[in-house]
Amino acid sequence: MIAAETGEALDFAMLNADSMRLARVLRRSLDEGARVALLMENVAAIYVAAWACRRSALRFVPVNWHLSRDEAAYILTNSDAEALIVSPGLAGLALDLAAAVPGLKLPFSSGEAFGPFSSLAAAIDAEPTEPFGIETEGNFMFYSSGTTGQPKGILRTLSGDPFNTPLRIEQMMAGLFAFDDASVFYSPAPLYHAAPMGWSMGAQMLGGTAVVPRRFDAEATLAHIERYRITHAQFVPTHFVRMLQLPPATRAKYDLSSLRMVVHAAAPCPIDVKERMLEWFGPLIYEYYGLSEGGGFTIVRPEEWMARKGTVGRSVTGPIHVVDDAGNELPPGEVGHLMFEAPEIFEYHKEPAKTADFFDARGWSRPGDMGWMDADGYLFLADRSSNMIISGGVNIYPQEAEAVLTLHPAIRDVAVIGVPDKEFGEAVKAVVELKSGLRPTDALGKEIIDYCHARLSRFKCPKSVDFIDELPRLPTGKLLKRELRKHYWGEGANQIIASSGSVSEVRG
Repeated sequence: MIAAETGEALDFAMLNADSMRLARVLRRSLDEGARVALLMENVAAIYVAAWACRRSALRFVPVNWHLSRDEAAYILTNSDAEALIVSPGLAGLALDLAAAVPGLKLPFSSGEAFGPFSSLAAAIDAEPTEPFGIETEGNFMFYSSGTTGQPKGILRTLSGDPFNTPLRIEQMMAGLFAFDDASVFYSPAPLYHAAPMGWSMGAQMLGGTAVVPRRFDAEATLAHIERYRITHAQFVPTHFVRMLQLPPATRAKYDLSSLRMVVHAAAPCPIDVKERMLEWFGPLIYEYYGLSEGGGFTIVRPEEWMARKGTVGRSVTGPIHVVDDAGNELPPGEVGHLMFEAPEIFEYHKEPAKTADFFDARGWSRPGDMGWMDADGYLFLADRSSNMIISGGVNIYPQEAEAVLTLHPAIRDVAVIGVPDKEFGEAVKAVVELKSGLRPTDALGKEIIDYCHARLSRFKCPKSVDFIDELPRLPTGKLLKRELRKHYWGEGANQIIASSGSVSEVRG
């Protein structure tokens, strides 16, 4: 692993030795399957901790360090974490958690000791470089991002396989995405998310190198690709938009010729954005659609996407079904609920009802996304069913308007949601984050609506525009629409009172 900003490296020999010794420390106090929470920034020590768990039949639980104390404490308590490993840059939150979750058996700091957190390095240094016993595979226990409520722990049964048995995603990385021991993988998203952690560990498992920055920066990303001769990179559409917003001269000055493959996922990518990225990077941008739960997986190659713009590809796991509200199969071209055969089996920890709701009686998964299939089996996403707007009895998928408005020259970020409307039940509203230096005005709001009308059916376009300082997005790019909806559907102080004009400014 290489820290992108400094070039500091953790080589395979050190990673293997340190994770082996940490596994000894952990298994001395923890039984097989126990949970080890990781509250850590994008630092090398997170890989030592994760691999220690993986080689010793433990489950590691990455914790989003952007959460509040109570939100993070919920994950520690709900997961039954017995150990907590933190990075010193998060000392404030770590101390709050130690107070909120008493009884942790093993609190460690990856830097200097502080409060109840002992030095991880000192504990490792005291151990011999020998396995604790027979090494079998542990697993990650990610929590869903909680876009529709409390986050849910994704619990998988331990396989019992010998350590170093490739996971399903690692097999796909090698077979479908051409990862090998010469791969240099770049992932700028926080490692508490499933894809950044899973893919960077997969690159390491397959003998490659993971280059990880502490945070995403558009120009720094280009500089890192040039400096480290990156071969594979993973982004989300928001990263693409930020890179495209760089001045042409800035984009042109970096050598990106080492890239063999760029992969994107996590959120729908507007067609115009992907077209511009393909023009810039060339035909090496692949896309996949998948879930942290493992409820299905599709892939689309660049040449396939160019022939069917907007598709997220065909399934590489099990058949996909598109069904109506009653569960009846729909023909190609009709939007319905997506269901996947042959999903990975898991349970939502302590949530049997939600686990049962994710699977039907046949064992098919129903992740809550809407979409349609063409006659050749290519999947197109419409939106999350929870995001759908019903206005005057018409179903409207806000992703379509968002894809159009993302490239408006004044817009840095945009969300389209349904808001209360006495006549139609819901009305379409755009909530816009402007680029730096621009001011919200009624005239600009009307221009944004007209821009959408010129490119999309009028009923799919916003009837009004509100402006906000910053949209509530997770670092993966996932938009927390429920936080926006609270302003319009909430009670009392959360309710926004519309201004006299067509444009109002949203205030949190």
